[in-house]
Amino acid sequence: WKHGGIVGVFGYGGGVIGRYCDQPEMFPAVAHFHTIRINQPSGKYYTTEYLEQLADLCEGRGSGITNMHGSTGDIVFLGSHTPQLEEIFWELTHNINQDLGGSGGNLRTPSACLGMSRCEYACIDTQAICHYMTNEYQDELHRPAFPYKFKFKFDGCPNCCVASIARSDLSFIGTWKDDIRMDQEAVKAYVGGELKSNGGAHAGRDWGPFDIQKEVVDLCPGECMAWDGSKLAIDNSN
Repeated sequence: WKHGGIVGVFGYGGGVIGRYCDQPEMFPAVAHFHTIRINQPSGKYYTTEYLEQLADLCEGRGSGITNMHGSTGDIVFLGSHTPQLEEIFWELTHNINQDLGGSGGNLRTPSACLGMSRCEYACIDTQAICHYMTNEYQDELHRPAFPYKFKFKFDGCPNCCVASIARSDLSFIGTWKDDIRMDQEAVKAYVGGELKSNGGAHAGRDWGPFDIQKEVVDLCPGECMAWDGSKLAIDNSN
């Protein structure tokens, strides 16, 4: 396989990655095997109808192989011939109301976790921010002007479910602004075993009683927690 060459759709410099077979005479069916990146909906929500349209398009004009999702976040069509690229682009934008993602030396497709739509831990509306930033930077997304790729990713909380720290250049991470709120009675019930540790995942294993000092307090990187036997204290400034 060889990678590269100028291949794309009219008006866009990104979205299609050129892939060519090094032995096209021997393997004419895969003489071209271009990768097409498609901008995923914010939070990666789909309807069945939408997925069926994508699958039909990929099967009819491409190899039928998809990647849900690439490490950047995009929906990916793996494999298509050059004459089909404009046809795929037309059907995507006119019939499915969907745009290409980013590839090459440009802003890559912004990606977000599902945020406040389903997750109790989300501290920011990742879907709204991702949608806004995608629209704001359309030119940078489709017309490569950078010496290298650049990625935005949006995590609703420090759990980092879209790996914004590991897989992007500019991370947006929601954090809790106010003092941490605790239910001290629930803490005591957790320590005492009335509330099962780790959601009950360790049930049936004799690992001894839960030790909040050893398993929580002493593991805090900021050393901001303290347990006096009946109450958990947290230094919010740390």
